[in-house]
Amino acid sequence: MIVKTDEQGFKKITQSGSVSLIKFTADWCRYCKLIQPMLNQLSQELENKAIVAEVDVDECGELASQYGVMAIPTIIVFKDGKEVKRMVNVTNKAEYIKVVDELLAQ
Repeated sequence: MIVKTDEQGFKKITQSGSVSLIKFTADWCRYCKLIQPMLNQLSQELENKAIVAEVDVDECGELASQYGVMAIPTIIVFKDGKEVKRMVNVTNKAEYIKVVDELLAQ
């Protein structure tokens, strides 16, 4: 399940020690809606491996600005509180799974 989060939740998720994929999105973004079913499947497949969450850039604009999000959807992958990968407009679920598996193998 994708966790919808705000700035406080974002800190908790990214500092949790788990691998986390944070999708920066907005309700008005057609492309964000287009990839949502794929991300829902991804969150189920990664349920015991990683946290999949989303941040609305309209509600958390300061957070989006802090991380330099210039286009949506942007998915930033965190491990141990640090950004390790940034993916913009990636539609291939296998790409995300590969990134998570590589991070967990380290």
